[in-house]
Parts: sequence; structure tokens; C-alpha cells
Amino acid sequence: MLLRTLAFARRPAAAAIFKASTIRLPLCPHPTARAASNSTNAMKYETLAIETGKAEAPGVAFVKMNRPQKRNAMNSKFWGECKTAFEALGEDGGVRAIVLMGEGKVFTSGLDLSDIGIDLMGGGGDGVDVARQALKIKRHVTRMQDAFNAIEKIPQPVIAAIHGACIGGGIDLIAACDIRLASTETVFSIKEVDIGLAADLGTLQRLPRITGNESLLRELAFTGRNFTCAEGQLLGLFSRVLPSPTDTLAAATALAVEIAKKSPVAVAGTKVNLLYSRDHASVQDGLDNMTTWNMSALQSEDIGRAVHGAMTKETPTFSKL
Repeated sequence: MLLRTLAFARRPAAAAIFKASTIRLPLCPHPTARAASNSTNAMKYETLAIETGKAEAPGVAFVKMNRPQKRNAMNSKFWGECKTAFEALGEDGGVRAIVLMGEGKVFTSGLDLSDIGIDLMGGGGDGVDVARQALKIKRHVTRMQDAFNAIEKIPQPVIAAIHGACIGGGIDLIAACDIRLASTETVFSIKEVDIGLAADLGTLQRLPRITGNESLLRELAFTGRNFTCAEGQLLGLFSRVLPSPTDTLAAATALAVEIAKKSPVAVAGTKVNLLYSRDHASVQDGLDNMTTWNMSALQSEDIGRAVHGAMTKETPTFSKL
């Protein structure tokens, strides 16, 4: 399709039409997209800090877990805020890529055990109906799962910049991200088995699809022991390991800026179809879904802008989603 488009654009008569139509495309953001961006910036959270509009990182949002005094442990407030924040960013047409990080010395120490309701741990006690308690626990766990599912479902790629420590629920969190970069000193643990649980927020479902060493993955999940970035690389968990937290954040930011320059329609379509193919066994199912997606995506104005940019050696500008 791209070759046919380039061939058409090179025809003398067609080239003028192609270039003119490209120039006429609107470059200004749609008013609703601008409003969405403003509303995202205006939202305040107790457990997260969100920053957009950095001059050095256009189109990039920075989401920071912001409980450094608690080693960014995930309390009851965190789950609702995480879901709300990422869903809002997902609808913000001015955001093209997201960097997720932790404030302070660690990325996250995982679940805040001091903040879990006692009625959700070890049963409900005497006189509590088992079925009703089970349904209560189901609602609670589903709410927590939905927080990380929101990261996976939004159209923008989410890049985790990991440092210090990433424990328990932190593994569930980074498994829902699209790209993971880590600082070399970081310590990891699939910790849930040490508190009598099987990890229930995505680690056991996503990591077998992400990583390429199931034997090592099972060892780490069964033992709950700490593992290093070197073992994480053996798993295939990271794109890169960097020398320091500063280098890790800089690399994540540079990657997000690069992605933000691309067509948001193309990036969103790539993410959607990668996830679809991950969750469907048949290659043909994935191809069929890709065909259905491109029935509309191939009509996007972004293709014309991208091809024009390639021909003129100019960086194309794409409208907000």
C-alpha cells in the first residue's frame, strides 16, 4: 500500500494534487482535544503526580507514583486513582506516549499491607457467610486488576522507567506496560507467594507472554526470591538496563519523545493489534483483525502526511487524536 501511494505521489500531475491536499490538512488541535489536555492537567491525585506539556518532551505525559515516604506502596486510594488517571490520559489527544516512574529511592515496594482491610485477609471470621465474603473479595480484586488493565487498554504506549526496587504488585504493574527500562541496581521480586498468595493482578497471566524463559519465570514465582536486572534480562523483561536511575529516566523520556513524533493513529493501531495477536492463538485471527482495523486506518490523513514527509525529508506534523 505504501509503495502504491509513493508511486502515485511521484506522478507529475498527481504529485501536485497530493502535495496540495497534504498542505490543506488542518494542523491545529481540535478544541475538544485541547480541553481534554487541560482537564488532565487539572486533575489532582493523592498517590500520583502527573505532568504534561514539558517543552523538552512534547506529547509526553509523566506519571509518577508519589508516596516516597511509603516507598510508593500501593494503598487503597491508589487503585482508583491509577485507573482514573490512565483512562483520562488515554482520552487526551495531546498525549502520544507516557512515562511511568516512582518518586524517591524505589519504583514501588508493592502492596501496602497496612492498608488492606482485615476483612479481606484470612476470611471474614465467625458468622460471616462464605459466599458473600467471596463476592466481596472478588469485587475488591477486580477493582485492583482494573487499575492495571487501564494501562494496557489505552492507545498510547506506556514506558516504565524502573529504579531501586520493584516488588510484588510492582511486577504486575510493569507487566501491563508496553516497554520496560530498568536501572542496573534495581531489585525485583514476585513476592506474593511469601505472604500466602498467588500473584493475582496480571504477573502470572502477562509474563509468560512477555518473557522467553518460562523455567526461570516459574522459579521466581514459586520462590518469591529477589532477582536482579541481569536475571530480568535473561527473562526478556526489559528492553534495556541503564547505569543509573537518571540514565533510565532520560532513556525512557527520549524513547517517549521519539514515539510521540509518529502518527498517533499508526501507534494506536500497532498497540491494539499487538495485544490482539498476543491473546489469540491463530496468526490468521490476527491478520483478519488487522485487515478490519486497516479498513478505516488506511483512510487516515496521517498516511499522506507521513509519505509527504518522507518525500520532502521534512518531519511531518500529525493532528491530535
